[in-house]
Amino acid sequence: MKSKIKKAIFPVAGLGTRFLPATKSIPKEMLPLVDRPLVQYAVDEAREAGIDSFLFVSALGKSAIPDYFDKHPNLEAKLHANGSDELLTKLQNSNIPSGSTAYVRQGEPLGLGHAVGCARNFVDNDEYFAVLLPDDVIKAKPGCLKQMVDAWEDTQASIVGTMEVARDQVGNYGILDLESAQGRLAKARGMVEKPAPDESPSNHAIIGRYILSPHVMQLISTTKPGVGNEIQLTDAINAEAASGRGVYGYQFDGHRYDCGSMAGFLKATVDFGLDRPELKDELLDFLRETLAEFDKVKS
Repeated sequence: MKSKIKKAIFPVAGLGTRFLPATKSIPKEMLPLVDRPLVQYAVDEAREAGIDSFLFVSALGKSAIPDYFDKHPNLEAKLHANGSDELLTKLQNSNIPSGSTAYVRQGEPLGLGHAVGCARNFVDNDEYFAVLLPDDVIKAKPGCLKQMVDAWEDTQASIVGTMEVARDQVGNYGILDLESAQGRLAKARGMVEKPAPDESPSNHAIIGRYILSPHVMQLISTTKPGVGNEIQLTDAINAEAASGRGVYGYQFDGHRYDCGSMAGFLKATVDFGLDRPELKDELLDFLRETLAEFDKVKS
């Protein structure tokens, strides 16, 4: 039995150009979804799955991320003195204990594979590790990564998170080439990046959740630039599948929002807002009124 998965890598070096001008001064990963930044949803999901070491692959201008996960003694003391216990608990839940985080810079935007490879000194040569893309916010109970870790206990092999998409949407994703499937778990021959609908091997799309073997980290170091002259994580995972060590897809139970897009971010805001008892009624009234007005104008 291999050791438990305790380390997670969070690639957060992107420029967030689709959210300019807001991301001119605020990292995309720090944009608030209701009252938590996107990156905290990924960190909380990792914590639930048993992760206790967090590495952020960052870039110039992203100092807000380590500041956010640090303690804020003055603010905590003020909330405590004011008896604001609920706010104090929320604030403390955003902290990551000292010594549990690390930050490395991706000096150039050379692809997701390159970003993960920047964390090579963080992962031991014999341990599996997780990768979470904060752009993908996943609403699930238990969390997506926890579901995948439970599946990994049986496979003891690399696993990528997947969801089924419409056939006309496969060109927007990396797609699994399935060898066999049983329930939510499917063994893969490999994966194809953004295939044409009539050439796609399946409609199982890869999302931003990975559990990867230490071999994948080693393969990244020998992976040559591919699409867009970038080092693609997909190419290293394909090499892992070809090695015979096994790569699986896990179709998670839940809903994924692409918060790297404005539409996805807005959809997630509505859904997560409706989950909040103190916001639900007011938000529902607003949505009903807005839709009624929209229908009037449309008609």
